[in-house]
Amino acid sequence: MSEDRYTVLLVDDEEEVIQVIMKKIDWEALGFSVIGYANNGVKALEMVEEFQPDIVMTDIKMPYMDGMELANRIKTEFPASRILIFTGFDEFEYAKEAVHLEVEEYILKPVNAQELTRVFSQMKDKLDQEFSEKRNTETLQRYYLESLPLLQANFYSTLIEGRIREEELPKYLSNYQITLEGPYFCCLVIHTSSSQAPENLNPLLLAASVERQAKERLEEKWKAKIFTYLGNTVLIAQLSKESDISELTDESDRFCRYVKRVVGAVVTVGVGQVCRNVLELAQSYTGAREAVSYRGIFGATRAINIKEIAPQEMGGSRTAGEPELAALFKMIRLGTEKEVSQAVEQYWKAAFWSSKSLQQHHITVMDMVSALYRFSANNEISMEEDGGDMGKLYTKLLDLEPETLRRWLEKVSLSFREKLVRARSSSTKSFVLRAEEYVQNHFGEEGISLDQVCQVLGVSGSYFSSIFKKETGKSFIGYLTDYRMEQASRLLIGTNEKSYMIAKKVGYSDPNYFSYVFKRRFGVSPSKYRTEHTEGER
Repeated sequence: MSEDRYTVLLVDDEEEVIQVIMKKIDWEALGFSVIGYANNGVKALEMVEEFQPDIVMTDIKMPYMDGMELANRIKTEFPASRILIFTGFDEFEYAKEAVHLEVEEYILKPVNAQELTRVFSQMKDKLDQEFSEKRNTETLQRYYLESLPLLQANFYSTLIEGRIREEELPKYLSNYQITLEGPYFCCLVIHTSSSQAPENLNPLLLAASVERQAKERLEEKWKAKIFTYLGNTVLIAQLSKESDISELTDESDRFCRYVKRVVGAVVTVGVGQVCRNVLELAQSYTGAREAVSYRGIFGATRAINIKEIAPQEMGGSRTAGEPELAALFKMIRLGTEKEVSQAVEQYWKAAFWSSKSLQQHHITVMDMVSALYRFSANNEISMEEDGGDMGKLYTKLLDLEPETLRRWLEKVSLSFREKLVRARSSSTKSFVLRAEEYVQNHFGEEGISLDQVCQVLGVSGSYFSSIFKKETGKSFIGYLTDYRMEQASRLLIGTNEKSYMIAKKVGYSDPNYFSYVFKRRFGVSPSKYRTEHTEGER
């Protein structure tokens, strides 16, 4: 909703009907803004994904995707959008079958201005009430007080801290009536920005509202346990199979955008690694919290899966035993060169200035070298010193003067950072190239989709979409469509095949829809394109 007006998308293949509707209604006076219109269901779905309108008003009979299928897709993928169906009298009985789609209203053609005004006035009142309830401070206060029972919350906190012993687990689950059947588990950290909260709204109340929305949208499907820990909302999800993590990541990504629109919260969801043992949730929580810290690189209002952005990083820095060393490794992964140098200095003061004896100094050097080797191995970067021989390196470092040893550590840390930056960039470009190659090899298959490519690559749709667009400047569907159209144009010029055969070769079973997409891309129909480009060669 922009400028305190709700948004409306109009969908009808007869543009005259849409123009009449737009002119007959005083939208602004009713509190609405028409963001645009579409003349078929496919285009409408693209616009819903881009603008997420509050209301979609659609006809039933349209080419490529009718209004019933459009309504079903919207309710599945964008449940926050309301649907109004307007149709002819002879289709009214068919339209009423849409009751399972939770259609708000059915309006008979021809459209009557008085009836439309009444319907949208009622919709305005209903939307006002829902938005008021979500934003009302008293409601937010109630959400905040409706937390999980104290004993359950304490158990979940203790579990992700790694302080539950295996032999104690059955007793806790039984006494606190907690069901954790899995068979797979994953920990998510939902971070609500307090610095970007709406004006005059208590950040604590905002975080409580986000937690409430998480319960409403994520709890049932993922059999989730949701609680507050260290200022964040933490979610323990239960998965049927390990590969469900991609769907969970995508759903979390949509959740971030939803709460931004509904309650104005800037939210980042960190997704930890999947585990089979409940007691491993402590490691999953560590990964989820680490993923949230990557928002400085990948941006907020999104979900970040730690295994997608740093698949080899888990378990490296945390075993070093020193918080300053863990902070150094974090800066190597996330920080600037200056921040890495500062972290080296802080670690140096904490670790080496406190050494009281030669033996302590030797132990500190040994711990540092071991941690560096673990970090390099976990991140698949080479430790070039002395050909990778830890013993030789340890012996050499013991002979260095303190300041020389510090400069050596700084040099190695900066080298690690540079290698990780290059590796991350290379990894990103690699899977974009693999996606492009997949399109080139499979563009003729009608069923090729974003989900299919993500399954092949082993990444979530949200992460893939953001990286693909950043690298190519296009959405994946846009790239696929452009590639298909380029191949179609070559076939039209270079062969005498019929247009419907060319349509099938480039992945379109419906020749009419193929013609529609082709004309949208080149400005002319396939037949006219062939004529224009072959006449000049004769």
